[in-house]
Amino acid sequence: MLREDLPAPESGLLLTHFLTVADVPRSRAFYRDVLGGEVVLAENPCIVKLANGWLIMNPGGGPTPDKPDVTLRPPADPGTATSFLNIRVADIERCYREWSALGAEFLTPPIDRKAELRCYLRDPDGYLIEVGQATGLLNGVLADPPAGRG
Repeated sequence: MLREDLPAPESGLLLTHFLTVADVPRSRAFYRDVLGGEVVLAENPCIVKLANGWLIMNPGGGPTPDKPDVTLRPPADPGTATSFLNIRVADIERCYREWSALGAEFLTPPIDRKAELRCYLRDPDGYLIEVGQATGLLNGVLADPPAGRG
């Protein structure tokens, strides 16, 4: 392993995203084979370099000394999300076609939201992933207000 392949900055900080997964090999395969990530470390924890960021994955579990009141588990209700991955792409139609052919299941095809084209898919544990391409935003056009507002 090379240092630049790991989420280990020499100074300052960098952002990673941790996913609690039910089956590490299954999730590792999804992020590698469907989304094109590079597996840096297979297990304990699994680290996948995805574009200019990293995903860290481990199975769930009970409290530990550094998080004494926290239990980790994958999402229980696919109809509710409190956070999600947001992947920005240069060509959403191409991404949609390629990832669909590799087994990704999108909720809808890309939809024009004025500021961007976007669509969503789920990973094997049900985590929501937004895929978006900036369009109108590049010309100062903002998105519609969130649902239920305005």
